[in-house]
Amino acid sequence: MPTTEDKMLGSLLTALTAAAEPSRSAGRTTSERIRRFETEQLTLHVLAATIVFLIILPVLIAALVSTKRAGIVTSIGDLAPGGHALSNYRRALIGLEFWRFMLNSFLMSVAVVVGKLVVSLLAALVIVYYRFPYKNAVFLFILFTLLLPVPVRFVPLYRLTTELGMSNTFFAITVPYLASATTVFILRQHFLSIPASLVETAKVDGVGPLRFLWSVLVPMSRAVLVGVSVIMFVYTWNQYLWPLVIINAESLQVAQVGLSLLRGQASTGEVAWSMVMTGSMLTLLPPLALLVLFRRQLLETFTIQQK
Repeated sequence: MPTTEDKMLGSLLTALTAAAEPSRSAGRTTSERIRRFETEQLTLHVLAATIVFLIILPVLIAALVSTKRAGIVTSIGDLAPGGHALSNYRRALIGLEFWRFMLNSFLMSVAVVVGKLVVSLLAALVIVYYRFPYKNAVFLFILFTLLLPVPVRFVPLYRLTTELGMSNTFFAITVPYLASATTVFILRQHFLSIPASLVETAKVDGVGPLRFLWSVLVPMSRAVLVGVSVIMFVYTWNQYLWPLVIINAESLQVAQVGLSLLRGQASTGEVAWSMVMTGSMLTLLPPLALLVLFRRQLLETFTIQQK
């Protein structure tokens, strides 16, 4: 027969076992949550890697084709790297004078970036820090220009440029791009985030608007200005339709139109398709370099725009 001490010991063991069951259950629940979280993270990483691979796949194919002699791809085996990369790039840059198209695109992009910054800084300064009738309506009208498709403006812009005698000139591919509603909007959002006490202090000290812009706003907006400049540079660098319409001289054409000229020569058999892919890779390098170098400023610019 069990004694009293045996009964007490059994009750104690039963109580300890019952108390340990929730701990084991909680431990199993925690481990299951950790495994579920790790599985979800792994799935997201695999999905992201797949999307990135699909995005860069055309660029990889272009890079591989640019190393071949003919550049004609009929099967997966034709995507193996070739041994004519150096000769292809030398021929594209020097033999076909593609460097001239890239130089024109670079000069055009730099001129547009500088002009847009000046115009947009002054416009944002007036919209944020000046009081005048219908200020909000003026700003809404500036944003309304974003709704107009670019091809819709080509006919009146072409007539205006031709009547002013600027067709087939460097001004024809730079002046129409100097106004940017997107840049004005981004700079306005950033200026609104600057403390109003700085403005009041500048007024008390008798600082003029241009000096306030140059000495206060520009230094405080350096990262945003860099990010906006990169966006504008990439946008201008990729322009194709307007330079094709307004420029007739081949020596003044930009890189994107130069690619179409290479494509036209390739269709007649004078130049291999590898030259077209070589030109595509060359036009990709300047924007890609800027995006890599100034990625932090770009992220800050998009953050401000979201605010």
